[in-house]
Amino acid sequence: MALSVFCTDIIEGQTSQSSDIVLTDDMRISVINKASELLSDKYVFPETASEMGKYIKDQFKKGIYSDLNDPVKFSMKLTEDLQSVSRDRHVRVNFSPEMIKRKKASGNQNDDEISPEFLEELKKENYGFRQVERLSGNIGYIDFREFGPGEIIKDKVAAAMSFVENCDALIFDMRYNGGGDPTGIQVITSYLFGEEPVHLNDMYFRSKDTLDQFWTLKDIKGKRMPDVPVFVLTSSYTFSGAEEFSYNLKNLKRAVIVGETTGGGANPGGMEIIDDNFTVFIPTGRAINPITKTNWEGTGVKPDVEINSLKALTKAHILALEILSQNLSDEREKNTYKWMIESLSATLNDIEIDTDLLKKYEGRYGDRAVYLENGKLYYQRAGRQKFELTPMSENTFMLKEIDFFRLRFESDANGNITSVTGLYDNGNTDSSPRSN
Repeated sequence: MALSVFCTDIIEGQTSQSSDIVLTDDMRISVINKASELLSDKYVFPETASEMGKYIKDQFKKGIYSDLNDPVKFSMKLTEDLQSVSRDRHVRVNFSPEMIKRKKASGNQNDDEISPEFLEELKKENYGFRQVERLSGNIGYIDFREFGPGEIIKDKVAAAMSFVENCDALIFDMRYNGGGDPTGIQVITSYLFGEEPVHLNDMYFRSKDTLDQFWTLKDIKGKRMPDVPVFVLTSSYTFSGAEEFSYNLKNLKRAVIVGETTGGGANPGGMEIIDDNFTVFIPTGRAINPITKTNWEGTGVKPDVEINSLKALTKAHILALEILSQNLSDEREKNTYKWMIESLSATLNDIEIDTDLLKKYEGRYGDRAVYLENGKLYYQRAGRQKFELTPMSENTFMLKEIDFFRLRFESDANGNITSVTGLYDNGNTDSSPRSN
Protein backbone atom coordinates (compact mmCIF):
# COMPACT_ATOMS: atom_id res chain seq x y z
CA MET A 1 0.00 0.00 0.00
CA ALA A 2 1.41 3.39 -0.93
CA LEU A 3 1.54 5.98 1.80
CA SER A 4 1.13 9.58 0.71
CA VAL A 5 0.81 11.77 3.73
CA PHE A 6 -0.11 15.35 4.52
CA CYS A 7 1.86 15.24 7.71
CA THR A 8 5.41 15.56 8.96
CA ASP A 9 4.93 15.83 12.71
CA ILE A 10 3.12 12.51 13.13
CA ILE A 11 4.95 10.34 10.61
CA GLU A 12 8.40 11.73 11.16
CA GLY A 13 9.44 13.66 14.23
CA GLN A 14 12.82 15.20 15.04
CA THR A 15 14.79 12.77 17.17
CA SER A 16 15.20 13.70 20.81
CA GLN A 17 18.23 11.46 21.29
CA SER A 18 21.60 12.89 22.20
CA SER A 19 24.35 12.45 19.64
CA ASP A 20 28.13 12.22 19.73
CA ILE A 21 28.29 13.24 16.07
CA VAL A 22 30.23 16.42 15.40
CA LEU A 23 29.59 17.70 11.89
CA THR A 24 32.38 18.75 9.54
CA ASP A 25 32.14 20.89 6.41
CA ASP A 26 32.39 17.75 4.27
CA MET A 27 29.46 16.21 6.11
CA ARG A 28 27.40 19.37 5.87
CA ILE A 29 27.92 19.90 2.13
CA SER A 30 27.18 16.22 1.51
CA VAL A 31 23.77 16.60 3.23
CA ILE A 32 23.09 19.85 1.37
CA ASN A 33 23.95 18.37 -2.04
CA LYS A 34 21.87 15.22 -1.51
CA ALA A 35 18.90 17.17 -0.14
CA SER A 36 19.08 19.52 -3.13
CA GLU A 37 19.17 16.56 -5.50
CA LEU A 38 16.16 14.89 -3.88
CA LEU A 39 14.19 18.13 -3.92
CA SER A 40 15.05 18.69 -7.57
CA ASP A 41 13.85 15.19 -8.46
CA LYS A 42 10.71 15.03 -6.38
CA TYR A 43 9.40 18.37 -5.07
CA VAL A 44 6.03 19.23 -6.59
CA PHE A 45 7.22 22.61 -7.88
CA PRO A 46 10.50 22.07 -9.83
CA GLU A 47 11.41 25.75 -10.09
CA THR A 48 11.00 26.23 -6.36
CA ALA A 49 13.07 23.10 -5.75
CA SER A 50 15.87 24.63 -7.80
CA GLU A 51 15.64 27.86 -5.81
CA MET A 52 15.76 25.96 -2.51
CA GLY A 53 18.83 23.98 -3.56
CA LYS A 54 20.64 27.09 -4.77
CA TYR A 55 19.83 28.97 -1.58
CA ILE A 56 21.19 26.41 0.88
CA LYS A 57 24.32 25.93 -1.25
CA ASP A 58 24.86 29.69 -1.23
CA GLN A 59 24.33 29.72 2.51
CA PHE A 60 27.01 27.07 2.87
CA LYS A 61 29.46 29.09 0.76
CA LYS A 62 28.80 32.12 2.97
CA GLY A 63 29.71 30.09 6.04
CA ILE A 64 26.23 30.31 7.56
CA TYR A 65 26.36 26.67 8.63
CA SER A 66 30.03 26.57 9.68
CA ASP A 67 29.36 26.81 13.41
CA LEU A 68 26.50 24.32 13.38
CA ASN A 69 28.34 21.24 14.57
CA ASP A 70 25.31 19.80 16.32
CA PRO A 71 23.25 17.74 13.82
CA VAL A 72 19.88 18.71 15.31
CA LYS A 73 20.65 22.42 15.15
CA PHE A 74 21.98 21.97 11.61
CA SER A 75 18.79 20.21 10.48
CA MET A 76 16.66 22.91 12.10
CA LYS A 77 18.58 25.65 10.28
CA LEU A 78 18.31 23.82 6.96
CA THR A 79 14.57 23.48 7.52
CA GLU A 80 14.27 27.18 8.31
CA ASP A 81 16.18 28.14 5.16
CA LEU A 82 14.28 25.75 2.88
CA GLN A 83 10.95 26.99 4.20
CA SER A 84 12.04 30.63 3.81
CA VAL A 85 12.29 30.00 0.06
CA SER A 86 9.38 27.62 -0.49
CA ARG A 87 6.98 28.95 2.16
CA ASP A 88 6.07 25.28 2.47
CA ARG A 89 5.89 24.09 6.09
CA HIS A 90 5.93 20.46 4.98
CA VAL A 91 9.54 20.73 3.77
CA ARG A 92 11.69 19.62 6.67
CA VAL A 93 15.12 18.14 7.33
CA ASN A 94 15.35 15.86 10.35
CA PHE A 95 18.19 14.23 12.24
CA SER A 96 16.81 10.69 12.65
CA PRO A 97 19.60 8.05 12.73
CA GLU A 98 17.65 5.44 14.72
CA MET A 99 14.61 5.65 12.47
CA ILE A 100 16.81 5.44 9.36
CA LYS A 101 18.57 2.39 10.79
CA ARG A 102 15.22 0.66 11.37
CA LYS A 103 14.01 1.49 7.87
CA LYS A 104 17.17 0.17 6.24
CA ALA A 105 17.07 -2.99 8.33
CA SER A 106 13.49 -3.63 7.23
CA GLY A 107 14.30 -2.90 3.59
CA ASN A 108 11.81 -0.01 3.63
CA GLN A 109 14.04 3.01 3.00
CA ASN A 110 11.35 5.34 1.68
CA ASP A 111 7.68 5.87 2.41
CA ASP A 112 6.43 3.68 -0.44
CA GLU A 113 5.16 1.16 2.09
CA ILE A 114 3.76 1.33 5.58
CA SER A 115 6.36 0.20 8.09
CA PRO A 116 5.58 -2.16 10.99
CA GLU A 117 6.87 0.56 13.32
CA PHE A 118 4.32 3.04 11.99
CA LEU A 119 1.51 0.52 12.37
CA GLU A 120 2.54 -0.25 15.94
CA GLU A 121 2.70 3.45 16.81
CA LEU A 122 -0.71 4.04 15.21
CA LYS A 123 -2.14 1.19 17.26
CA LYS A 124 -0.70 2.63 20.49
CA GLU A 125 -2.33 5.95 19.62
CA ASN A 126 -5.70 4.17 19.25
CA TYR A 127 -5.63 4.90 15.51
CA GLY A 128 -5.86 8.62 16.20
CA PHE A 129 -8.94 8.59 18.44
CA ARG A 130 -8.24 10.31 21.77
CA GLN A 131 -11.80 10.71 23.04
CA VAL A 132 -15.35 9.94 21.91
CA GLU A 133 -18.25 10.94 24.13
CA ARG A 134 -21.78 12.24 24.32
CA LEU A 135 -22.07 15.82 25.57
CA SER A 136 -25.15 17.36 27.19
CA GLY A 137 -27.99 17.89 24.73
CA ASN A 138 -27.12 14.65 22.91
CA ILE A 139 -24.14 16.17 21.08
CA GLY A 140 -21.49 13.73 19.86
CA TYR A 141 -17.87 14.75 20.46
CA ILE A 142 -14.87 13.17 18.70
CA ASP A 143 -11.33 14.20 19.62
CA PHE A 144 -9.23 12.92 16.73
CA ARG A 145 -5.44 13.44 16.57
CA GLU A 146 -4.20 11.70 13.40
CA PHE A 147 -5.56 10.37 10.09
CA GLY A 148 -4.13 6.92 9.45
CA PRO A 149 -4.57 5.10 6.12
CA GLY A 150 -8.23 4.40 5.43
CA GLU A 151 -7.93 0.63 5.12
CA ILE A 152 -6.19 0.44 8.49
CA ILE A 153 -8.43 2.74 10.53
CA LYS A 154 -11.82 1.97 8.97
CA ASP A 155 -12.91 -0.48 11.70
CA LYS A 156 -11.94 1.94 14.45
CA VAL A 157 -13.76 4.74 12.61
CA ALA A 158 -16.85 2.52 12.39
CA ALA A 159 -16.70 1.87 16.15
CA ALA A 160 -16.33 5.56 16.97
CA MET A 161 -19.13 6.60 14.63
CA SER A 162 -21.36 3.85 16.00
CA PHE A 163 -21.04 5.40 19.46
CA VAL A 164 -22.36 8.77 18.24
CA GLU A 165 -24.75 7.56 15.52
CA ASN A 166 -27.86 8.56 17.47
CA CYS A 167 -26.59 11.99 18.45
CA ASP A 168 -28.40 15.09 17.22
CA ALA A 169 -25.21 16.99 16.29
CA LEU A 170 -21.50 16.19 15.98
CA ILE A 171 -18.34 18.05 17.00
CA PHE A 172 -15.01 16.93 15.49
CA ASP A 173 -12.01 18.24 17.40
CA MET A 174 -9.07 18.94 15.04
CA ARG A 175 -7.31 21.39 17.36
CA TYR A 176 -4.46 18.97 18.08
CA ASN A 177 -4.44 17.06 14.79
CA GLY A 178 -1.26 17.42 12.71
CA GLY A 179 -2.50 15.56 9.63
CA GLY A 180 -2.14 12.15 8.04
CA ASP A 181 -3.36 10.12 5.10
CA PRO A 182 -6.00 11.42 2.62
CA THR A 183 -7.71 8.01 2.53
CA GLY A 184 -8.33 8.27 6.28
CA ILE A 185 -10.00 11.62 5.70
CA GLN A 186 -12.08 9.98 2.98
CA VAL A 187 -13.31 7.21 5.31
CA ILE A 188 -14.41 9.49 8.15
CA THR A 189 -16.00 12.09 5.89
CA SER A 190 -18.08 9.42 4.16
CA TYR A 191 -20.21 9.04 7.30
CA LEU A 192 -21.36 12.66 6.97
CA PHE A 193 -22.95 12.33 3.53
CA GLY A 194 -25.57 10.15 1.85
CA GLU A 195 -24.96 7.21 -0.46
CA GLU A 196 -24.51 9.41 -3.54
CA PRO A 197 -20.73 9.98 -3.95
CA VAL A 198 -19.51 13.48 -3.07
CA HIS A 199 -16.32 14.93 -4.56
CA LEU A 200 -14.06 15.86 -1.63
CA ASN A 201 -10.64 16.77 -2.98
CA ASP A 202 -8.08 16.15 -5.73
CA MET A 203 -4.34 15.51 -5.48
CA TYR A 204 -1.88 16.35 -8.23
CA PHE A 205 1.40 14.39 -8.06
CA ARG A 206 4.42 15.49 -10.03
CA SER A 207 5.97 12.02 -10.41
CA LYS A 208 2.89 10.62 -12.17
CA ASP A 209 1.68 13.90 -13.64
CA THR A 210 -1.82 12.76 -12.69
CA LEU A 211 -4.76 14.07 -10.72
CA ASP A 212 -6.04 11.61 -8.11
CA GLN A 213 -9.66 12.24 -7.13
CA PHE A 214 -11.09 11.57 -3.67
CA TRP A 215 -14.82 10.97 -3.28
CA THR A 216 -16.93 9.76 -0.37
CA LEU A 217 -17.10 5.98 -0.23
CA LYS A 218 -20.06 3.98 -1.41
CA ASP A 219 -19.59 1.26 1.21
CA ILE A 220 -19.07 2.05 4.89
CA LYS A 221 -19.74 0.14 8.09
CA GLY A 222 -22.59 1.66 10.02
CA LYS A 223 -25.06 4.50 9.81
CA ARG A 224 -24.67 7.54 7.57
CA MET A 225 -25.46 10.93 9.13
CA PRO A 226 -26.03 13.30 6.21
CA ASP A 227 -28.47 15.62 7.97
CA VAL A 228 -26.86 15.93 11.40
CA PRO A 229 -25.33 19.39 12.10
CA VAL A 230 -21.52 19.18 12.14
CA PHE A 231 -18.95 21.44 13.79
CA VAL A 232 -15.17 21.24 13.39
CA LEU A 233 -12.80 22.74 15.97
CA THR A 234 -9.51 24.21 14.72
CA SER A 235 -6.41 25.91 16.12
CA SER A 236 -3.15 27.29 14.76
CA TYR A 237 -1.72 23.80 15.37
CA THR A 238 -4.29 22.17 13.07
CA PHE A 239 -2.25 21.21 10.03
CA SER A 240 -2.12 19.33 6.77
CA GLY A 241 -4.67 16.49 6.58
CA ALA A 242 -6.65 17.99 9.46
CA GLU A 243 -6.84 21.14 7.38
CA GLU A 244 -8.09 19.17 4.39
CA PHE A 245 -10.85 17.63 6.52
CA SER A 246 -11.87 21.13 7.66
CA TYR A 247 -11.46 22.74 4.23
CA ASN A 248 -13.47 20.04 2.44
CA LEU A 249 -16.41 20.26 4.84
CA LYS A 250 -16.36 24.05 4.89
CA ASN A 251 -16.52 24.38 1.10
CA LEU A 252 -19.16 21.67 0.82
CA LYS A 253 -21.13 23.66 3.43
CA ARG A 254 -21.38 20.52 5.52
CA ALA A 255 -19.80 21.90 8.70
CA VAL A 256 -19.29 25.06 10.70
CA ILE A 257 -15.61 25.66 11.49
CA VAL A 258 -15.05 27.05 14.99
CA GLY A 259 -11.74 28.25 16.42
CA GLU A 260 -8.57 29.71 14.90
CA THR A 261 -7.06 29.89 11.42
CA THR A 262 -5.09 26.72 10.76
CA GLY A 263 -1.38 26.25 9.96
CA GLY A 264 -1.48 26.32 6.16
CA GLY A 265 0.07 23.13 4.73
CA ALA A 266 -1.58 21.61 1.65
CA ASN A 267 1.21 19.71 -0.12
CA PRO A 268 1.37 15.96 0.64
CA GLY A 269 4.48 13.89 0.26
CA GLY A 270 6.84 11.52 2.02
CA MET A 271 10.11 11.13 3.84
CA GLU A 272 13.34 10.56 1.89
CA ILE A 273 16.64 9.34 3.34
CA ILE A 274 19.61 11.65 2.77
CA ASP A 275 22.26 9.54 4.51
CA ASP A 276 22.61 7.47 7.68
CA ASN A 277 21.69 10.42 9.87
CA PHE A 278 19.40 12.80 8.02
CA THR A 279 16.06 12.67 6.23
CA VAL A 280 14.06 15.26 4.31
CA PHE A 281 10.29 15.37 4.00
CA ILE A 282 9.45 16.29 0.42
CA PRO A 283 5.97 17.33 -0.73
CA THR A 284 5.47 15.55 -4.04
CA GLY A 285 1.92 16.72 -4.68
CA ARG A 286 -0.56 19.47 -4.03
CA ALA A 287 -4.23 19.56 -3.13
CA ILE A 288 -6.76 21.02 -5.57
CA ASN A 289 -10.22 21.48 -4.14
CA PRO A 290 -12.93 20.79 -6.76
CA ILE A 291 -14.95 23.81 -5.61
CA THR A 292 -12.32 26.50 -5.01
CA LYS A 293 -9.81 25.12 -7.58
CA THR A 294 -7.09 25.94 -5.05
CA ASN A 295 -6.15 24.95 -1.49
CA TRP A 296 -5.12 26.25 1.94
CA GLU A 297 -1.34 26.31 1.38
CA GLY A 298 0.18 29.29 3.16
CA THR A 299 -3.19 30.73 4.17
CA GLY A 300 -4.73 28.08 6.39
CA VAL A 301 -8.42 27.43 6.81
CA LYS A 302 -10.26 30.43 8.22
CA PRO A 303 -12.98 29.53 10.72
CA ASP A 304 -16.61 30.49 10.23
CA VAL A 305 -16.73 31.41 13.92
CA GLU A 306 -13.43 32.84 15.14
CA ILE A 307 -12.61 32.31 18.82
CA ASN A 308 -9.64 31.35 20.99
CA SER A 309 -9.08 27.64 20.40
CA LEU A 310 -9.26 26.94 24.14
CA LYS A 311 -12.88 28.10 24.08
CA ALA A 312 -13.80 26.55 20.74
CA LEU A 313 -15.42 23.40 22.15
CA THR A 314 -17.69 25.38 24.47
CA LYS A 315 -18.65 27.74 21.65
CA ALA A 316 -19.42 24.90 19.24
CA HIS A 317 -21.47 23.16 21.92
CA ILE A 318 -23.53 26.34 22.37
CA LEU A 319 -24.00 26.73 18.61
CA ALA A 320 -25.15 23.13 18.30
CA LEU A 321 -27.69 23.52 21.10
CA GLU A 322 -29.00 26.75 19.59
CA ILE A 323 -29.56 25.07 16.22
CA LEU A 324 -31.30 22.08 17.79
CA SER A 325 -33.51 24.22 20.03
CA GLN A 326 -34.88 26.08 16.99
CA ASN A 327 -36.72 22.93 15.93
CA LEU A 328 -38.36 22.28 19.30
CA SER A 329 -42.05 22.90 19.90
CA ASP A 330 -42.31 21.59 23.46
CA GLU A 331 -41.77 24.47 25.93
CA ARG A 332 -40.24 22.22 28.57
CA GLU A 333 -37.67 20.94 26.10
CA LYS A 334 -36.91 24.50 24.97
CA ASN A 335 -36.31 25.53 28.57
CA THR A 336 -33.95 22.59 29.06
CA TYR A 337 -31.87 23.67 26.06
CA LYS A 338 -31.95 27.28 27.27
CA TRP A 339 -30.67 26.08 30.66
CA MET A 340 -27.75 24.23 29.04
CA ILE A 341 -26.87 27.21 26.83
CA GLU A 342 -26.85 29.52 29.85
CA SER A 343 -24.48 27.21 31.73
CA LEU A 344 -22.06 26.92 28.82
CA SER A 345 -22.17 30.66 28.14
CA ALA A 346 -21.20 31.32 31.74
CA THR A 347 -18.04 29.22 31.41
CA LEU A 348 -17.27 30.93 28.11
CA ASN A 349 -17.36 34.38 29.70
CA ASP A 350 -14.94 33.62 32.58
CA ILE A 351 -16.87 35.55 35.23
CA GLU A 352 -14.71 36.66 38.16
CA ILE A 353 -16.07 37.71 41.56
CA ASP A 354 -14.25 39.71 44.22
CA THR A 355 -12.97 37.59 47.10
CA ASP A 356 -14.65 39.88 49.67
CA LEU A 357 -18.05 39.08 48.19
CA LEU A 358 -17.27 35.35 48.10
CA LYS A 359 -16.45 35.52 51.83
CA LYS A 360 -19.96 36.85 52.47
CA TYR A 361 -21.43 33.72 50.88
CA GLU A 362 -19.52 31.34 53.14
CA GLY A 363 -21.66 29.73 55.84
CA ARG A 364 -24.37 27.19 56.63
CA TYR A 365 -27.85 27.26 55.12
CA GLY A 366 -29.84 24.54 56.85
CA ASP A 367 -28.37 21.24 55.67
CA ARG A 368 -26.40 23.10 52.99
CA ALA A 369 -22.90 24.39 53.56
CA VAL A 370 -20.77 26.78 51.49
CA TYR A 371 -16.99 26.93 51.98
CA LEU A 372 -14.36 29.32 50.68
CA GLU A 373 -11.07 27.58 49.96
CA ASN A 374 -8.13 29.07 48.04
CA GLY A 375 -10.34 31.79 46.57
CA LYS A 376 -13.04 29.39 45.33
CA LEU A 377 -16.48 28.52 46.67
CA TYR A 378 -17.48 24.93 47.38
CA TYR A 379 -20.94 23.52 48.04
CA GLN A 380 -21.90 20.51 50.14
CA ARG A 381 -25.27 19.20 51.24
CA ALA A 382 -25.95 16.93 54.21
CA GLY A 383 -22.42 15.50 54.31
CA ARG A 384 -22.45 14.46 50.67
CA GLN A 385 -19.69 15.09 48.16
CA LYS A 386 -18.28 18.62 48.03
CA PHE A 387 -18.51 20.43 44.66
CA GLU A 388 -16.81 23.53 43.32
CA LEU A 389 -19.18 26.38 42.46
CA THR A 390 -18.67 28.13 39.13
CA PRO A 391 -20.09 31.67 38.88
CA MET A 392 -22.74 32.45 36.27
CA SER A 393 -23.37 35.91 37.67
CA GLU A 394 -22.49 37.77 40.83
CA ASN A 395 -24.94 35.74 42.93
CA THR A 396 -25.74 32.62 40.90
CA PHE A 397 -23.47 29.59 40.63
CA MET A 398 -23.51 26.22 38.92
CA LEU A 399 -21.91 22.84 39.59
CA LYS A 400 -19.96 21.38 36.68
CA GLU A 401 -20.64 17.83 37.82
CA ILE A 402 -24.40 18.29 38.32
CA ASP A 403 -25.77 20.13 35.32
CA PHE A 404 -29.42 20.17 36.42
CA PHE A 405 -28.80 22.24 39.58
CA ARG A 406 -27.72 25.81 40.42
CA LEU A 407 -27.40 27.82 43.59
CA ARG A 408 -28.46 31.45 44.02
CA PHE A 409 -27.56 33.57 47.05
CA GLU A 410 -30.32 35.88 48.30
CA SER A 411 -29.73 39.14 50.17
CA ASP A 412 -31.74 41.77 52.02
CA ALA A 413 -31.89 45.51 51.35
CA ASN A 414 -28.68 46.01 53.33
CA GLY A 415 -26.76 43.49 51.30
CA ASN A 416 -26.72 40.81 53.99
CA ILE A 417 -26.90 37.23 52.69
CA THR A 418 -30.11 35.74 54.06
CA SER A 419 -30.60 32.43 52.24
CA VAL A 420 -29.77 30.29 49.23
CA THR A 421 -32.20 29.15 46.56
CA GLY A 422 -31.72 25.87 44.75
CA LEU A 423 -32.62 26.18 41.05
CA TYR A 424 -33.47 23.11 38.95
CA ASP A 425 -33.62 22.67 35.20
CA ASN A 426 -37.30 21.60 35.39
CA GLY A 427 -38.25 24.99 36.83
CA ASN A 428 -38.56 23.88 40.46
CA THR A 429 -36.86 25.76 43.31
CA ASP A 430 -36.22 25.27 47.01
CA SER A 431 -34.91 27.65 49.66
CA SER A 432 -32.66 27.29 52.69
CA PRO A 433 -32.32 30.21 55.15
CA ARG A 434 -28.92 31.10 56.49
CA SER A 435 -28.30 29.45 59.88
CA ASN A 436 -24.91 31.00 60.75
